[in-house]
This record gives sequence, structure tokens and C-alpha cells, in this order.
Amino acid sequence: MKQFLKYVLATITGMVILGLFFSVVSVVTLLGVSSTSANFKVAENSVLILDLNGTLVERSDDDPFAGLFSSSENQTIGLDDVLQAIDKAKKEQNIKGIYMQGGALAGASPAMLEEIRNALENFRKSGKFVVSYADSYTQGAYYLCSVADSVLINPQGMLDWKGLAMQTVYFKELLDKVGVKMQIFKVGTYKSAVETYILNEMSEANREQITVFSGEIWKEMLDDVSKSRKLKAEVLNQLADTALCFSSADMYLKSGLVDKVTYSDDVPRVISNMMKLDDGREYKKVTLAEMANVVKNSPKNISGDIVAVYYAYGNIIDRPSGYSTSEIAASKVVKDLQKLTDDESVKAVVLRVNSGGGSAFASEQIWHEIVKMKEKKPVVVSMGGMAASGGYYISCAADRIFAEPTTLTGSIGIFGTFPDASELINNKLGVHFQTVKTNKYADFGDISRPMNTGEQGLLQAYVNRGYELFTKRCADGRKMKQDDIKAIAEGRVWTGVHAKKIGLVDELGGLADAVAYAKKKAKVEDCTVMRYPAKSNVFEVLMNRVSTDTYADAQMRETFGDYYDMFMTVRRLSGQSSVEASMPYIFKFNL
Repeated sequence: MKQFLKYVLATITGMVILGLFFSVVSVVTLLGVSSTSANFKVAENSVLILDLNGTLVERSDDDPFAGLFSSSENQTIGLDDVLQAIDKAKKEQNIKGIYMQGGALAGASPAMLEEIRNALENFRKSGKFVVSYADSYTQGAYYLCSVADSVLINPQGMLDWKGLAMQTVYFKELLDKVGVKMQIFKVGTYKSAVETYILNEMSEANREQITVFSGEIWKEMLDDVSKSRKLKAEVLNQLADTALCFSSADMYLKSGLVDKVTYSDDVPRVISNMMKLDDGREYKKVTLAEMANVVKNSPKNISGDIVAVYYAYGNIIDRPSGYSTSEIAASKVVKDLQKLTDDESVKAVVLRVNSGGGSAFASEQIWHEIVKMKEKKPVVVSMGGMAASGGYYISCAADRIFAEPTTLTGSIGIFGTFPDASELINNKLGVHFQTVKTNKYADFGDISRPMNTGEQGLLQAYVNRGYELFTKRCADGRKMKQDDIKAIAEGRVWTGVHAKKIGLVDELGGLADAVAYAKKKAKVEDCTVMRYPAKSNVFEVLMNRVSTDTYADAQMRETFGDYYDMFMTVRRLSGQSSVEASMPYIFKFNL
């Protein structure tokens, strides 16, 4: 009995101590958050610091615990935060320039880099300077930093400039070894998402479309760098064929890729000289986090009108998964959009889409809500890195569609995948099933046997109907004939540049351009731009941190890096919708 009471008292004492600990942590955190979230005043002669080390995502939470759980090299950087910071810095008179610390920016698509680059170009047009330095530049980082007035590199640094390569992954041989066969039902010659499960190499159709759009993306990158560095695109292309990363820093200087070879400790002097601070004065550094708390110098909104920017990024699914924050869960998105539709102060909505698609059913539900929203207010779409398949499905009904030249979009097609694990279950594991059924299709979907001819016919007819509906939605939204949509559909992926030529998008531009159009369309130039859904507060961030699934998701993103999306695609196989409108492959760009 004494032992029992001792254990009970020890447990209670432990719980009390743990409770006190979390209380102290919460209070300290709240005090820290309240102090950092106060309006930040920019001092004279300031420079905005953009650290390009970490993982670039469409949108990141305000996480006061980030430094406790990951190093600066593994920080998560929100594209939204970067774009807003550059825009504020342009308008803030005390900020004289931007200093970019080049590094490895994981997770960045060509379109995301292009949007930041355009914002930096716009910043320079205001008469302010941009300087970049790196010990070593990845290709993506150099593409971004090449816009700078002065590009610096370490004397022993490397500059990667080698062209684009796109890698796809195939699992057929692995599935064969474990005794699983994927039964495929699809519409679209180029709808090659299914190839990863049934082939060991690219189909000719898939190789054709990848060759075309990767070539178009590379051309955009060449043209952009050519303009900034005043080098011919042909010369840049020749340099890409020389394994440039193994050249010396002096060669980078001689070829015109960089402006100065120096060590990092010389950077402050370079910046001071550009600011003409020769009297011993020092410039002040402003971080991305501090810039988020700088109040914009914009006209006061008297009317209370709002233009809402709603972020939809990640895989499109029917309902929240609980293990990822980068997802478009239809059940939640529909409710959010309904609130924005009913809110009379919201005069227009910009839907920011960055998705390779997902559930066809979920895409249809979101499409339906956008159509209803359009009856009351303008809806504009801004496409990010990709808005393909289901991502295009939820975009096609908008009044106006904006895309970056390197955005991947289109992929209008439907497919279904159903595993046949009979070889694994019956032959390899030695497990056998006996079924008694009252009707012909009562055991439809049983993975312990292959589908029969009748079941295959039903599934293909279902997928065909989904394709007809998808192409009709696109035709209605784009005000085109359905046959014309089908001619450019077939699951084919297009770049933003190409998509504009064939009528799938209206304008080439970023989120700022989409917001400007929405203001004009709604006739509310002096309005407040608000972003939805609201970012997590400190308590939600804390709960996410202690949540096993969410924390594990963050750690996997750090561990897998650029291969994170591949891992998540395989993980989703067990719970994916039976019929998908998704990008045609699992891929990785070598940016």
C-alpha cells in the first residue's frame, strides 16, 4: 500500500511540475512574441537581409519556436513573407538596399524563384541597390541573385550553372518484386502519372512533354540572366556545358557571371560604399521577421473594403489528413470560401494556387464553390509553381488567370489506380481468402484478386465521365468549345508562356499583378489586402510542435529535402482517392 501511495504521489508531483514548466514556457513565449510582434520602426540607413538558406514554401506560419527545433540552414521561408518584405522595403525610405546571402534554397520551383526575382527587379527600379554574396551558389540561387547590382563570391566558392535536368521515379520493378500489380484506368495520352507504377522508363509521350516544357523553362532562365548580366543567352548556354561548378572564382569573374571575388568579411565594406557611408557611420540590418512587423505606408482605407488573398497549396484531398500542413482539404476550403462569399466587406478574392492536383471529387467541390462566389464578386487566380490537373480544375472558373512564365499548368486529365495484391497475398505470404456474395459486384475493390472484365469496364467508363466533366468545366470557364479544350488536354503539361498562347491562362504575372487586377475589377483601389486562412497563433504552433504527426512532417521535410514530395506521394498511396486529377509524374528539378 505504501508503494502504491508513493507511486501515486510521485505521479501527481510530476504532473504538477510538468504543468508549471509549460506555464512558464507559455508566459515567456507570449512575452517574446508580444515584443517581436509590435510595430517595428526602421532606422535610418538600413538594409534588408534576405538569407537564402533553407526551404522555400508557398506560405509559412509565424513560428516563434523555429530556432529551437532547427538550424538556420533548415529554416522554412515563406514566399509570401519574402514578397511582402521586398514590397515594404521598396516603399520604406529608410531602407536603402537589399543584401542577399546566397545559399541552397530547397523546395523552390522555377516559378517561385521567378516571382522573387521580378520583385527584386521592381525594387531596383525604385533607385535602390541589391547586393548578393555566397560561399557557393546553387543554380537556383544564382538565377535569383543574378538580378543584383553587384554579385560577389568567395575566392574558393563554386557557382553551379549546368542547365535543367528533370528526374522521374518508377516503381514497377519494386512492385513486381513484392507481388503487387497496379490496375490502371485513365484518359489522356500525356496523363502519365500512372507510368510510375506500370513502367520502368519514360513513355515517348511523357519524354516529349518534359523535353518541351523543361526547354521553355531553361529559355526563360537564360533570357532573365542574360538581361541582368548583359551576357548573350548563347554564351550562358555554352557556359552551362562546361561543368562550370568546377571552374575557379576568377573564371566566374572573367566570364561576367560575378562582379567581385572576395571573402564574406568584405561584404559590409562593399555595402557601405554603395550607401556612401564614408564618415564612419554603419548601416543597420533588418531581418525578414522584423520586416513583417513594419506597417505599410499605404493610404488609410476609409470604406473598409477588402481584397482577400486565399492560399491553396499542396495536394488536393477530400478532408484534412492530419499529417501535413501543405494540403488543400476540400471540406475546409469550401467552408472558408463560403465565408468569404458571404462577407460583404470582401469585394474580390484572389485564389493563390500552387498544386499538382489530387482528388477529382475534391477538385469538383472547390470548383463549385468558386462558381457560386463569382456570382457575387470577382475571382482572380494567381498560379504559383504549378497549378496542374486538379490545380487547374479549381482555377479554370476564375474571371482572370495569372501565371508566371515558368508555372507548370494544364495536365487536364483523369486517372484511377487500383492495386492487385493477389501475388503478394496468395503466393508470397500464403494467405488465402474465400468469398460468399449475394450480388455480382458485392466484393468490388477486393485487392486479393485482379479485377474481372466487367469491373474494368465500369471503372474505365467512370473515369471517362470524369474526363468529360473536367473538360466541360474548363471549356465553360475559359469560354472555349469542349473539343478545343480536349485538343490541348490529354493530360499534357504546359508552361505559363505556352498556356497563355493556347488560352489556358490570361496574363503572365505574379501575385501582385493578380491583386492589382482584382482591385481594378472590384473598383476598390484604396482597400485592405487580407490573407486567408489566418496563420496559426502561438498556441496552435505549440500544439503542432508537440503533435507527433505535424512535427514528424516538419522533420521529414528537413531530412528528405527536394525528395520530400516524392516521399509524401508514396505515403499518400494508401489513402488517395480512387480517381485522381494529378500531375503526370513524381519529379525533381535540379535547381
